Amino acid sequence: MRRVLLCVAYDGTDYCGWQYQPGVPTVEGRLNQSIEELTGKETAVIGASRTDAGVHALCNMAVFDTESSIPGDRFSFALNTKLPDDIRIVWSKDVDADFHPRHVTCEKTYEYHIYTGGFMPPMKRLYYWHEARPLDIKAMEDAAAHLVGEHDFKSFCSVDTSALTTVRNVKSIRLVQGDNELTVAVTGNGFLYNMVRIIVGTLVWVGLGVRTPENVKRMLEAKDREAAGPTAPAHGLVLAEFRFLD
Repeated sequence: MRRVLLCVAYDGTDYCGWQYQPGVPTVEGRLNQSIEELTGKETAVIGASRTDAGVHALCNMAVFDTESSIPGDRFSFALNTKLPDDIRIVWSKDVDADFHPRHVTCEKTYEYHIYTGGFMPPMKRLYYWHEARPLDIKAMEDAAAHLVGEHDFKSFCSVDTSALTTVRNVKSIRLVQGDNELTVAVTGNGFLYNMVRIIVGTLVWVGLGVRTPENVKRMLEAKDREAAGPTAPAHGLVLAEFRFLD
């Protein structure tokens, strides 16, 4: 038995998230189906990040076990002939039999895209959150600085989280402005359920003047979801970079 690692890109618009759920379309479910069609064996992939419904990815990681003779680096080409156009295998390779994508040291960067122009161009509507009101970028950067480092992010995760601990280490939060666009890039070694979207929603609150940067520090200290800002819509979020550090 061999273990193969896949780097998976997908448009999450038409999927109910990454994780398999019976009776509804998910990225994991579609991967399992395509691998079974290719190898003739029932398969259950193990993903590194369980992205929510509507969230996109350029580089989610997943492994599966197989007895197929297809070379590891050729699975990407073979699976792309079976998968729909909104899921692509970027690359594939053999890994050790005990390799687990959620049990290794890694660093992830999520990017959240906000369109700040007067109207949303139709071709961007599935990938950007529209906020036409003026945003104070300097205030948002000052607020973001309070969230960098190791903190208890209980105020910044869904109350439905099943995590054993809500302490996480955010390496950096960068705000990058473009032409009528703002990207919030959040890098860390792991994130809680809805954490990045709540961070973005809170930063937008600050940018609009609803809260001050100093309020964000008190939100962390409160350890209460109701203390932080709204959850930004899923469709603006993309898993943009995934690095194994081991």
